[in-house]
Amino acid sequence: MPDQVLFAMEVTLNGLMAGVLYALVALGFVLIFKASGIFNFAQGVMALFAAMTLVGIMEGQVPFSHLINATFGTDIHHFGWQVPALLAIVLTTGVMVVLAWCVQRFVMGHLVNQEPIILFMATIGLAYFLEGVSDLMWGSEIRTLDVGLPQGINETIDAFTYDLFGYGFFIDNLDIVASVIAALLVAGLVVFAQYTKQGRAMRAVADDHQAALSVGISLNFIWVLVWSIAGFVALVAGIMWGTKSGVQFSLSLIALKALPVLMLGGFTSIPGAIVGGLIIGVGEKLFEFLLGGLMGGATENWFAYVLALLFLLVRPQGLFGEKIIERV
Repeated sequence: MPDQVLFAMEVTLNGLMAGVLYALVALGFVLIFKASGIFNFAQGVMALFAAMTLVGIMEGQVPFSHLINATFGTDIHHFGWQVPALLAIVLTTGVMVVLAWCVQRFVMGHLVNQEPIILFMATIGLAYFLEGVSDLMWGSEIRTLDVGLPQGINETIDAFTYDLFGYGFFIDNLDIVASVIAALLVAGLVVFAQYTKQGRAMRAVADDHQAALSVGISLNFIWVLVWSIAGFVALVAGIMWGTKSGVQFSLSLIALKALPVLMLGGFTSIPGAIVGGLIIGVGEKLFEFLLGGLMGGATENWFAYVLALLFLLVRPQGLFGEKIIERV
């Protein structure tokens, strides 16, 4: 088999793995938009906040230590203990639930029945607020995140492909784990939405707020639930991206890469987020491999957005999105 074909196969597999990570971020957008009609610009910052909180808890760092030291002239930074990864993840999940309640109680609860653009602007403000709080709580240093996930080349795949093709594929163990976790997360969300009372209530709210209210469904509870689930998805995405590239403030920019994913998959479809992520991941890797050299390289920075723009011209609602027909 020609070397170029083998390289393309390896690039495709790595693109699928990268697409799963994009899809994890896009899932948070889909959940909130589907249940409340709010495009949550703060989803990327929620992933950053979750990852920084997880690292801070694991290292036993004192929250707001920089602010406390500057105000009172003290020199405290750590409690003197370290928290196991699993317990830290549970505690961080609790923090994200509290954050969801605060967002609903103090922000979104006051903007019920407002125009979508006002809600969107509120999430932009929330994004910058959370970014500032993250800096005050945990500092701005780049952190390493290690929760015990395997990293590095998968020796089994490398050996198998070498025996089969005479060329070993480099597939990162972390990408494989991320793919498995994303599949389980999507399956869990689908089961939750289809077969639980809260999931059915969430779907009812997504279909018609007023009708849901008329049958006794609490919108506040459902929206807190949705923001909590989106916070947990942000935590999972933050763990994967933070483990891969370190916990730093540029982590919040992964939300921008999720936008083309949503445009391709549809803003209201959980499976669409996964499919869109895979298309973007494979597309940008193959485009860089095939045409990157002819176009000066770095095509991964813009390919996803150009593809999304072209796709909008053909199918604005996305592959799995609901087509809205307004009758006048």
